[in-house]
Amino acid sequence: MKILIIDDEESMRHMLSIILKKEGYDVVSVEGGAQALKVLEKEDFDFILCDIKMPGMDGMEFLKSLPAPSPQPPAPVVIMMSAYGAIDTAIECMRLGAYDYISKPFKADEIILVLKKAEERERLKRENTRLKASIQKEYDFKNIIAETPAMLDIFKLIKKVADYNTTVLITGESGTGKELVARAVHYNGNRKDKPFVAVNCGAIPAPLLESELFGHVKGAFTDAVRDKKGLFEEADGGTIFLDEIGELPRELQVKLLRVLQEGEIRKIGESKSKKIDIRVIAATARELSEEIKKDNFREDLFYRLNVVPIKLPPLRERPGDIPILANHFADIYAKKFGKKIKAVDEETMNHLIDYLWPGNVRELENVIERAVILEDADVITQKSLPFLKPPAPSPQPPVGLSIKKAEEAIEKELIKKALEMTHGNKTKAAELLEISHRALLYKIKEYGL
Repeated sequence: MKILIIDDEESMRHMLSIILKKEGYDVVSVEGGAQALKVLEKEDFDFILCDIKMPGMDGMEFLKSLPAPSPQPPAPVVIMMSAYGAIDTAIECMRLGAYDYISKPFKADEIILVLKKAEERERLKRENTRLKASIQKEYDFKNIIAETPAMLDIFKLIKKVADYNTTVLITGESGTGKELVARAVHYNGNRKDKPFVAVNCGAIPAPLLESELFGHVKGAFTDAVRDKKGLFEEADGGTIFLDEIGELPRELQVKLLRVLQEGEIRKIGESKSKKIDIRVIAATARELSEEIKKDNFREDLFYRLNVVPIKLPPLRERPGDIPILANHFADIYAKKFGKKIKAVDEETMNHLIDYLWPGNVRELENVIERAVILEDADVITQKSLPFLKPPAPSPQPPVGLSIKKAEEAIEKELIKKALEMTHGNKTKAAELLEISHRALLYKIKEYGL
């Protein structure tokens, strides 16, 4: 770490140089602000220790003369020193960009402690910047793996709406990547440096959900021992992602509607509302139009949420994405587990393509992760996927030319396959077959399955 000391007293410069060099710092010292600016034109420093009262350019003038901070290289952290300590002076130093203020005389331990705290703060800032960049890169369109026309159209739609403060409703089966799309909308828009807060409306017990979303004030109810900030307030300036919005109780749907209409929230127990700047993205695996008919979901809220609808197709409807997704996951988990697997072999890939994937992309990822762990070769083979049966041969119509008997044979085989894929779950099997649950039960009885 490199430190620039600015002080008109030679004894102070000498003392600080000895202390800091013992701690392993690289030290340069000058006697005034003007000299310091010249040194800064030629060299980069991590920290600056600057006296306030100096002849010529004093510490305050030096602070004002520093160039605007830039990320590359990072601006030095400035710590001001003075024997004339005053609160107003310290506040003015902070306003002008100083990190901290220390009063003279000080002990060696004090200045070292201040520097160590500043080092830790800078480390955390760099880590935070790195993590933000990593997250933004992760949710860049280049890292969302798909090449089928349906998904490419969705990418185009995301790019169009990312910068607009409009609500988005993402629908699709479980495992299709609804949160991934929500994050892509956020991190590719002008709110990308602000918070992204995700909440699963079905995972929080109904009695606690209002407090979690909107917060409460101390004494609002028995256990409210202190003020609590809600998730909407946490997301102020950024985006809140309401996953499984169809699970939101009707009494909270009214409050959400007010947020969307008025742009304000009210904590439990508070008499005044607070304005917030927030973007709402919602997602659901439910058919909200059906929930409206059942009086489980407010129609006016649906229209407020459904300004920009994004419907994610299930994986079985875009088999062209399965090869690139499978190989992508194979590469990720091969690196994670230190395996030399390069891809999925052709025969196994054909099985993956023919499988209907009731769990969608999430299920495919889990299958590939498991296969990478089990596989001994440099490609994933069928032996590492014993739980994924080869596709059954297409059912052949019975002898004769009866269309009715042929349809019945095919229907029976499809029902058997759907039940097998869903492990006997008739509700999910009915969804795969695109028939009602009642119709499926009738056909199971009719065919003796």
